[in-house]
Amino acid sequence: MAELFQVPAQKMLKWLPRSHSSKLTWMVVGSMAILFVCSTLRHILFHSTAFDLGYFDQATYLISQGMTPIVSFWGFHFMGGHADWIIYPIALFYKLYPSVYWLLAVQAIALSLGAVPLYYLACDAGLKEGQAIAIAAAYLLHPLIFNLNLFDFHPEVIALPLLLTSVLAARRHQIGWFILCLVVILGCRDALSLTVAAMGVWLVLFEKQRVYGAIALMLGIAWLLIATQVIIPMFRPGGVESVWRFAYLGNSLPEIALNLVLKPHLVLSALFTLKNLEYLALLFLPFVWGLSVSHLAPLVVIAPTLAMNLLSTMESQKDLLHQYSLPALPFLFIAAIAALADGKGLLQKPRRIVLFALVGFVALAKVGYFGDRYLSALNTWQATRTALTTVSPTGSILTTAWIVPHVTHRSTVKVAIAGIEKHDLTQFNDILLNPQHPGWMSTPEFQQMLVTQLHQDPRFKLQFQRDGVYLFTRRL
Repeated sequence: MAELFQVPAQKMLKWLPRSHSSKLTWMVVGSMAILFVCSTLRHILFHSTAFDLGYFDQATYLISQGMTPIVSFWGFHFMGGHADWIIYPIALFYKLYPSVYWLLAVQAIALSLGAVPLYYLACDAGLKEGQAIAIAAAYLLHPLIFNLNLFDFHPEVIALPLLLTSVLAARRHQIGWFILCLVVILGCRDALSLTVAAMGVWLVLFEKQRVYGAIALMLGIAWLLIATQVIIPMFRPGGVESVWRFAYLGNSLPEIALNLVLKPHLVLSALFTLKNLEYLALLFLPFVWGLSVSHLAPLVVIAPTLAMNLLSTMESQKDLLHQYSLPALPFLFIAAIAALADGKGLLQKPRRIVLFALVGFVALAKVGYFGDRYLSALNTWQATRTALTTVSPTGSILTTAWIVPHVTHRSTVKVAIAGIEKHDLTQFNDILLNPQHPGWMSTPEFQQMLVTQLHQDPRFKLQFQRDGVYLFTRRL
């Protein structure tokens, strides 16, 4: 097995930076720092949410403490979500020191590192140094990179640089690294098995890499079956949760797959919508500078991603704000590299490529959120921070979705949303509410109703109140 990872000296040299690639180093390190600072600031300003930062933070913390990682406000073992076992090795960082900032750091590093294999793919394709650097810069400036970094945490970001590295390994005939990359990619999310399988088809048909393509195809299909038919149902009896997004096609993955063939009218009616047209424009317009009709073969790999996003009834799958388009990004860049290497594409000069990418960043990256949306809760920021210092460090708590990621290092956290008032509130040691900023799936009216209810409940006492923030503790 060790031989698979041995790299001959002449091949190893190809992995070493070129003379001017210090630019790449500074770009990547700078990107890591900027992304980490931005996501950290968003979290500090109480705009990270229960889903998904709180979700993964609690799961990772519980693993690090040797406890069963059941996400308390979801109700199931986290492996019942997307079989993303990559969280287990991440939990090793929490053993050193449990902190949600590990997740934010991992995300910023992973998103930024994608520029490195992309640079080498460009160099191997024959692009000039300046063009390769411009490709890497365009990647780091892509709005999805910045926006996704702000949307809590998602394990599939780890797959982004590995997808590019796996293509690099296949083209350099380094089978050990290729397999290792695929195994880790599959551990980041169940749906990535479709991307890996599609990559296998592309490698066989267009890259003439039959062995590598067969490996990817088999691993992708095998993990799809294992994850969706064995692992996820084992931890969540209802099976794959995201099936509801395609409910018009069926109530299970096999039924949906069958109806894709038997009921084409449903598929066509779901595909041809203005929302889907807008989504395709958002996805492809940032690549107008580099795509060529004669070099679109890599887009075979993004077919499953496009199909899922276009057929889904969940609108968040049709934008550049969430993680659902992430698997498409590497192969759009690979297609652009192929076009540039053949002298095709709208723009060839590095400065123009970077300028185009910068315009796309300004137009679509949500930097402006730091000027309005993320400042909306400043009037209760200090009061919320003070209240958190009073909360029991390990006791059960009920609070808003925006505060949840700040209190997930415990076994029981619940989100203050409609319906919770019907449960026995004495299960909580602390109840922290902010009617002015109720967070995801809640309203000021609902939280104010809870405040009134708790004022009248002799089993609770008001421990803290300031600027509309209320902390109730259960009487012993």
